[in-house]
Amino acid sequence: MATQPDVWKTAITDTSQGSLVVRGVEITEAMEKLSFGAMVYLLWKGIPPKPAEARLMDAILVSSVDHGTTPPSSLATRVVMSGGNPLNAAVAAGILAIGDSHGGAIEACAKIYQMWLNTRDEIPDMTQMASIIVQEFQEKQKRIPGYGHRVYKRDPRTLKLIDIAEREKLRGRALDLALAIQDELEKHSGGKPLPLNVDGITAALMTDMGFHWGLGKGFFLLSRCAGLVAHAHEERTREKPMRPFGQTKPEYDGPRNTPLS
Repeated sequence: MATQPDVWKTAITDTSQGSLVVRGVEITEAMEKLSFGAMVYLLWKGIPPKPAEARLMDAILVSSVDHGTTPPSSLATRVVMSGGNPLNAAVAAGILAIGDSHGGAIEACAKIYQMWLNTRDEIPDMTQMASIIVQEFQEKQKRIPGYGHRVYKRDPRTLKLIDIAEREKLRGRALDLALAIQDELEKHSGGKPLPLNVDGITAALMTDMGFHWGLGKGFFLLSRCAGLVAHAHEERTREKPMRPFGQTKPEYDGPRNTPLS
């Protein structure tokens, strides 16, 4: 006798009653009352955001929407579009170029903040906690994700997000820790700026809003996807197909006359 398959359960979306309900909210009501950032908050946390949280979510999603043509994701998108592929393939190539070194620092950084804030109650002082964290990473000769930038001495997106968080009264312990780590890092940098960058500030704010660190890449993916669509469309409509990218005559430094026997 055949057994009945287990019922697939989901707490995200219900279409069984002839309507579209997302996390308990009719989609038509959400269309009237929620911004995109607020809808993302509802999807990811399962509860509607307060107005302040919705405004901060919108700002976070705007902050990483694009950073020019040089990041791996933008370049990959343009290269694939230049090869004559459809929009979805080009954008997918850009998404696949996002990894630990490009966009992945949010997740890694949020994991550090949440691990320390959730397990080290005996260290209430953020300056002391920051000092211990920096020392541990230096002893392991590892870089703390979410700090430093190749362009900015102080990331303007970080400064604006701090301003918005403070204005909306959403500054919490994670942001305090993030800034304390920045100060501690720069004490040991020999004068080199090591600013809290947009990845690090996103990690801090998502932590203060109660998001699990595992959603870190989600913030970047969702934000940057809009920019990748713009790059793909511009490449298709403004540039010639299969155009050269970067250095077109690399210098060969491999072996010559390799024997086959």
